[in-house]
Amino acid sequence: MKKEVYLTESGLNDLKKELDHLKLERRPEVIAALKDARAQGDLSENAEYDAARTEQAEVEGKIKELEAMIENAIIITEVSNDKVSLGNKVKIKYVEENDTDVYSIVGSKEADPFSNKISNESPIAQAIMGKKQGDVVSVDSPNGKYHVEILEIS
Repeated sequence: MKKEVYLTESGLNDLKKELDHLKLERRPEVIAALKDARAQGDLSENAEYDAARTEQAEVEGKIKELEAMIENAIIITEVSNDKVSLGNKVKIKYVEENDTDVYSIVGSKEADPFSNKISNESPIAQAIMGKKQGDVVSVDSPNGKYHVEILEIS
């Protein structure tokens, strides 16, 4: 079963760049390392050869994973500002703490909490998806329930 991967245009471009890097740079480097290790003779006790084979498997696995993600990508294009959805930037207020934050709602593959990009599968995103500016919602998180108010959707 193919798993849909929600991405912004920028996220898709990042995946394509990473794939190109792996195919055009890392793969040839690993092949060269394998050739060098093979040239050293006895492969049964050759640590460099084992390490190169392991790295080759990791690179090829990552290439397959990226190709599948790109093939199954659904690009977030039309973003409405009347309800929270994928691709929106949302300013929220934590009601109990009287603190605010701005998050971008992105697909799970683009999520980066350190850049305030949260996955549409995260507890806070699930709670606010489909809600409107001014709505106060309850968020069920691993640390317990809390409430947020949607201040702005862009």
